Amino acid sequence: MCIADRVNYLDESKFVVYSCLLVFTILFALRLDGTLEWSYWAVFAPLWFWKLLVIAGAFVGSMVWWQHPQYRVEGEGYVHYKAMLICLALHLLLLMFELLVCDKLESGRHIWVLVFIPLIFISIISIAICVWAVKHDRTFEFELFSSVNVLQFIFLALRLDTFIQWNWVVVFVPLWIVICLALIGVLYAIIFAGILLRAAEVNPEQRRSSVHSAVCYSFLVIPALVFLVLLVNKLDADPGISFIECALPLCISLITLICMSFEAKGGNHWWFGLRKDFCQFLLGACPLLQEYGNISYSLHREDRDEPEDPPVSSKPEKHRIYSHSGRGSLTCSEPKVVVPKLYIDVPD
Repeated sequence: MCIADRVNYLDESKFVVYSCLLVFTILFALRLDGTLEWSYWAVFAPLWFWKLLVIAGAFVGSMVWWQHPQYRVEGEGYVHYKAMLICLALHLLLLMFELLVCDKLESGRHIWVLVFIPLIFISIISIAICVWAVKHDRTFEFELFSSVNVLQFIFLALRLDTFIQWNWVVVFVPLWIVICLALIGVLYAIIFAGILLRAAEVNPEQRRSSVHSAVCYSFLVIPALVFLVLLVNKLDADPGISFIECALPLCISLITLICMSFEAKGGNHWWFGLRKDFCQFLLGACPLLQEYGNISYSLHREDRDEPEDPPVSSKPEKHRIYSHSGRGSLTCSEPKVVVPKLYIDVPD
């Protein structure tokens, strides 16, 4: 298997999003602790970079779409392009929310209910987008997260404006429910992995896959639960805990998501008009990467059209001799007679 067969195991969009969120989480926690004296507009710089890439990618993809009508009939090109436009609309609403948050933190001239209106609108329309994504076999992680947390966003806005005086542990009840459901899924993944490890008829690939999923989901959900517990304790009872200490478990979850993005299915092919996976585009643009990265070997024998081997007999058998022909491939020479019980000298 060459490197070109392995490049699909990267979702570049998820990698960018989770990396930006990781940097933003650290900067925002340091800013809340007073360790950084930066403006909130600078603290939100990773999120601005994320939205800039989304807008630029959608603009370039739309230009390629309209300038080359022949690309519209390639496979599911129309579905991919429509999904890109939907994603762009959601990100524009999310950008509006982030701009209002920055302005609120800097000037304080808005109420939080007004700030959260774009996010609540995203949660409502995400329900319809999830239905469309299921119908067209598209991923919808962000849309699903937004739709199930619409009540959480309303509680946060009302609590920040002091319209309700509940404790923070009560305000985060919708998020507690979501995390508890995620913990049930993690427990199921762990039990399922243990069953597959003890099953003799399961192949090793399925065992490794189940164990890998259980470990990844454990490092994703459990630190998120610890983060929520520390945050609630910080806001309700213990002001001595710093925000950066509360954010460390969340950073572990984000790092886990970054690692999982290297094994996720590739994103939309119409971002920046690439019409292919980013890694395949990068290998095509930089042939040296494909030349020096092609180090894997394919050890299977390509003898599908040949008859089955004859039964074992006392006569000398014919064996195929395989040799490397460069770039990790194997070539098969003509069958040669090998006399039994002979020593094969290895050349120096």
